[in-house]
Amino acid sequence: MIDIAKAISQRITSYEPQVKTKSTGRITKVGDGVVTIAGLSEAMMAEIVELPQKTRGLVLNLGQNLIGAIVLGNSEHLKEGDEVQISGKILEVPAGPALLGRVVDPLGKALDGRPEPQTNVNMPLERIAPGVIDREKVKQPVQTGITAIDSMIPIGRGQRELIIGDRSTGKSAIALTTIINQKNENLICVYVVIGQKAASTAQLVTTLNRYKAMEHTIVVAANASASATLQYLAPYAGVAIAESFAKDGKDVLVVYDDLTKHAWAYRELSLLLRRPSGREAYPGDVFYLHSRLLERACKLNQENGGGSITALPIIETQAGDISAYIPTNVVSITDGQIYLETDLFNAGVRPAINAGLSVSRVGGDAQIKAMRQVAGKLRMELAQYRELAAFAQFSSDLDQVTRARLDRGIRITEILKQGWDQPLSIVDEVLIIWAVTNGYLDQVPVDKVKVWQAEYLKHIAANQPQLKKDLKAEKILSEKMIKVLEKATTKFNTSHKL
Repeated sequence: MIDIAKAISQRITSYEPQVKTKSTGRITKVGDGVVTIAGLSEAMMAEIVELPQKTRGLVLNLGQNLIGAIVLGNSEHLKEGDEVQISGKILEVPAGPALLGRVVDPLGKALDGRPEPQTNVNMPLERIAPGVIDREKVKQPVQTGITAIDSMIPIGRGQRELIIGDRSTGKSAIALTTIINQKNENLICVYVVIGQKAASTAQLVTTLNRYKAMEHTIVVAANASASATLQYLAPYAGVAIAESFAKDGKDVLVVYDDLTKHAWAYRELSLLLRRPSGREAYPGDVFYLHSRLLERACKLNQENGGGSITALPIIETQAGDISAYIPTNVVSITDGQIYLETDLFNAGVRPAINAGLSVSRVGGDAQIKAMRQVAGKLRMELAQYRELAAFAQFSSDLDQVTRARLDRGIRITEILKQGWDQPLSIVDEVLIIWAVTNGYLDQVPVDKVKVWQAEYLKHIAANQPQLKKDLKAEKILSEKMIKVLEKATTKFNTSHKL
């Protein structure tokens, strides 16, 4: 029989106490989703701190004696004197294929009334952008389905193209059309909603479901009713989810709708954290706020998976002022911008793209050769039309050549008009641009141009199916194809008098 006293004595003798140190602090001030904490000298920037009732906070301010943190969730139960502990962790968001077709908040919690998504991947919200050596040239196009963009302001996979304009000029519609057009393009889409009405988000999801685009889309939503903290974290959550796909070699499109409200949320948090304010009351690091987000969009080389993240940030301007603080910041970070003009929108030109102020710094590298063949002439014809139209309003006596150029310019403008729910394939875009720039619409009445377009595309599809197949496969307009097109288009114009 074991001697109990001896066993106890041996256990006591062999016991080695393990001393664990725990860094704890106390809340000194709380309010508006922000807490000030004393005693956490070991806390690090962007670290998670544990607050009472399983609430978490994110450290954003490091002072000599106090630190400032934003509360991730409800802060009503927090009070002065509550104990706070550091966790040694940074903020992560669930990611992976399980999120496809879902609507989640920036912390990965379901907002669509369905069970929580079961993911086995967590991605850090804040991450240093890939360096120059890890990237490669942007050369593969993102086909938006919008003729004006695909021809004149092409977007490549890995590019950052800003969509900028006043309120209600169709900024979100461009992003929506692009997502709908990715049905069979092998491109995963992440739509980040920042500070929008909940009704707008619901309408967005309904539209995506109607066009079966939710199958390849993830919506990260921080609506207007969400806290400033969640609105601040939303775009970082969106790009973190995108990075989980890009590292596996997949191509991702991320839409940030919109970064103006993101800057407002960050300004609110910064003022609550008592940070010094600068121009328009924004903190000094507001440029870094967006640069560290948008630099994460890139085309990775094959050694790093070969995936890409394409960013479409949206910025809302006031009265067309693109020289304001936030617009100029984001313009300088991005690889071009699509500028939408209120006057054009009101005149019925939709999408209301101002081709003069819009630019893509990737250019023809993000186009197939067939599009490059027809887009150059389109740009030139449109530029000449705009220049002549400005002078023509002062003169009624125009020579024949000038009148012909103006008439063709009017028809080109009509061709570029497009409903948000009418994306075109790249082949159809090439055919239409080729026809209008080569004068096949010169005799078509302006009010019949869109009818001509619809009938023409049907005619080519029915009578020249092989031409469309060859153009899609070879991605170039050969001499042989052009001769077939000339014959088919002339025959169509003869038989279809409008």
